[in-house]
Amino acid sequence: MVREYTRLARPYFVMLAIVTVGRWLMGTAFGVPYEKGTNVLSIVTLTLFASIFSAGYTRRWLGFRLTQAAGFAMYIAIVSQLVVLLSTVVSYGLGISSYFNNPMALNRQLEPIGLVGALGFRAGGLVVNTILNGIAGALGWSLGGLLPAREG
Repeated sequence: MVREYTRLARPYFVMLAIVTVGRWLMGTAFGVPYEKGTNVLSIVTLTLFASIFSAGYTRRWLGFRLTQAAGFAMYIAIVSQLVVLLSTVVSYGLGISSYFNNPMALNRQLEPIGLVGALGFRAGGLVVNTILNGIAGALGWSLGGLLPAREG
């Protein structure tokens, strides 16, 4: 199943790469303050919308059951959150101030926190966002019934 999910997620992975690079650039090279730029390119928002839309399409055109569609949504959430976690580790490891280690991104505070604390927040995000995307996938699957049937 993971191989199938990976194959289906290829377009999403391209979008995830674009948004991730954009967040890196906005927070470092372009110096856009976190408060102004974070909502412009959001990995969490991208993942939620992708979960809803992809689950609907996989239901109607690939015949996915609810559990398969929700599982696919959770899979892309896990990959996305691992990208966020890895980007956070790289930011700390290289001593780069980025959107991934900004205190507002981690704990909604202005005070910087250490790597261990940041990893704790990112682990929580991995769990919470995976669950939320599973729910979004279930919602998308239910909306998929409104799509026209596949011709052929």
